[in-house]
Amino acid sequence: MPRSLCRISDLSADEVHEVFDLCARMKKKEIAPRPLEGKSVACVFTKESLRTRVSFEVGIAELGGHPVYITDREIKLGERESVADAARVLSRYVGMIMIRTFKQSDVEELARYASVPIVNGLTDLVHPCQILGDYFTALEHLPPSDRFKVAYVGDGNNVANSWLNLASIIPLDFRVGTAADTQPDPEIVARANANPESRILITDDPVEAVADADVVYTDVWASMGQKHLAEEKAAKLSKYQVNGSLMKAAAPNAIVMHCLPAERGREITDDVMDGPQSVVFDEAENRLHIQKAIMAFLLSH
Repeated sequence: MPRSLCRISDLSADEVHEVFDLCARMKKKEIAPRPLEGKSVACVFTKESLRTRVSFEVGIAELGGHPVYITDREIKLGERESVADAARVLSRYVGMIMIRTFKQSDVEELARYASVPIVNGLTDLVHPCQILGDYFTALEHLPPSDRFKVAYVGDGNNVANSWLNLASIIPLDFRVGTAADTQPDPEIVARANANPESRILITDDPVEAVADADVVYTDVWASMGQKHLAEEKAAKLSKYQVNGSLMKAAAPNAIVMHCLPAERGREITDDVMDGPQSVVFDEAENRLHIQKAIMAFLLSH
């Protein structure tokens, strides 16, 4: 059975650190593995993409492979044919499948029936590659720590869920500042709370969430597929904007993260996103490096 990454908790703590070590060595060009030499990778997109598409296509090419871009119009996953049949067919053509889509169940069904590794490029539930890249970015920018203090403020979406998945397997002091009805997935919260080495706080007070944090993180308030709720969510989440005032509550040397694209002036202000504490574009770059490491790891296991 091939290894897949449907969510971060598919990895053990040791494996997460193995991926980080591989990422660091590849980024420094200490090693240049080409495990996809002579192979193609199906890149299935039922959601729009800039960073995910370009970083995966470039990464696949640098690993020696050929990316095959497939849109929802061609595949109509689960409609034109079953997810299981699509998994079986694609496995006969390609060495790996990456998918960015809406339903987490589609990713997990692909992994169940494919005979090649599956990489989750994003679903409505989780965004594993993003958060692994973000944690790697924190390792680059922050002094070593047994447990980083990470504050996520805003909508309790797939990004918040993936931070919680990471907290379920490695030590994190993870705080979520959000409204009562925009909280992360409760089952994922429960799994994170079950890790005795992590500390989890869910609060409606953004200052409490950010207090002395090493990392202050935000994302758009209305994710893709929820843009019709943009004004409603803005009304609920306006006090969670990452701005200069809120940053005063964080640790003096805290870094600021955003997974992009940003709606500047809503969830984050220009002075913070473009300021000296921002590592937003380092995060974006690291999507390439971490995804190469993830693909190389899966293919070697």
